[in-house]
Amino acid sequence: MSIYESIDVVPFNKVTIFLQYQSDPFSLVSNELSLLATRMRSLLASEFPKLASGADYIFKMGVEGKHFRPTALLLMTTAFNIPISKSSADEVSAAGAPSPFGTQLHTRLQLIAEITELIHVGGLLHGDISDGAETRRDLGPFNLLLGNKLAVLVGDFLLSRAYVALASLENTEVLSLLGKVVEHLATGETMQMGMTGMTSERCFNMQYYMEKTYYKRSSLISNSCRSIALLAGQTTEVANLAYDYGKNLGFAHQLTKDVLDFTGSYMSSGKGPLTNIRNGIITAPLLLAMEEFPQLNEVMQRGFDDPADVDLALDFLKRSQGIEKARDLALKHANQAAEAISLLPTSADDNKIVSRSRQALIDLTDIVCINK
Repeated sequence: MSIYESIDVVPFNKVTIFLQYQSDPFSLVSNELSLLATRMRSLLASEFPKLASGADYIFKMGVEGKHFRPTALLLMTTAFNIPISKSSADEVSAAGAPSPFGTQLHTRLQLIAEITELIHVGGLLHGDISDGAETRRDLGPFNLLLGNKLAVLVGDFLLSRAYVALASLENTEVLSLLGKVVEHLATGETMQMGMTGMTSERCFNMQYYMEKTYYKRSSLISNSCRSIALLAGQTTEVANLAYDYGKNLGFAHQLTKDVLDFTGSYMSSGKGPLTNIRNGIITAPLLLAMEEFPQLNEVMQRGFDDPADVDLALDFLKRSQGIEKARDLALKHANQAAEAISLLPTSADDNKIVSRSRQALIDLTDIVCINK
């Protein structure tokens, strides 16, 4: 069975997105996020002194970007019911917050968030080169600033440090899970190359696209969530729910990014980012628009080197329900992520930190779908 069997879009009026949150997920882990970013910048600057200033740039792409991924993982570290002794409960984390598990276990769980960011940023550095990227949000990509060779070396260094940290956990299952993620990142990049114009028609469908998105985006956060659950001593059922949360959150986030690439300002003013289509990258809104306008397939087969083809594709998109369907699909996956958290087992030993973390994880599923 494929990772993504069908598209099954949920009508917009059947999906609820709450704009008033019961918690601010980012503020709950702000101290941990700051420490995480500081450790990673120091790691890079100490090994590559010439990159001391560049380290700030690099981790703006990771921890300090939208930082939904490390926020989700840090919240996940305190979302499980774990029997602990009173002495452990009185311990505090490195960030100065009470630890529901005791410092030693909590530190091990938090290390997964750090490893995940090392893998993520290392993958971004390699991905910018394979994509030929010229922009990343408001910053130019690292490879354009210091050259492809150094970007590859820094990416390799970050990935190698991730493996060193993984080995320190001495957990073969977690090592296998997150080791597989790096393979998935390479698979996702290869699949994306297959969706960049002048290619096989088999790549132009939502099943292929969502499989590519899983490998390129969702695998990392989903397997990191599962790893946290396993390290916390949870059952297979709970670990699967953590995985489902991460997988669907990753899908929701990427689909929302796909929509924003078109709706940033283009649909109202005719001007906007349009980064993906200008780089020949085909995303969900276009694929969904093609279901209404099959002639889009021919345009995508030609690639988007000709600005006239870009304009033609955008015209079809504007006349279709592609953007609305992509947005609804993002909301569907956000709801599935929230449901996974709601299914986590409860007990009489639940404490306020566990309840608060779970609510914040649910709130995060709404936040990733907001068009900003």
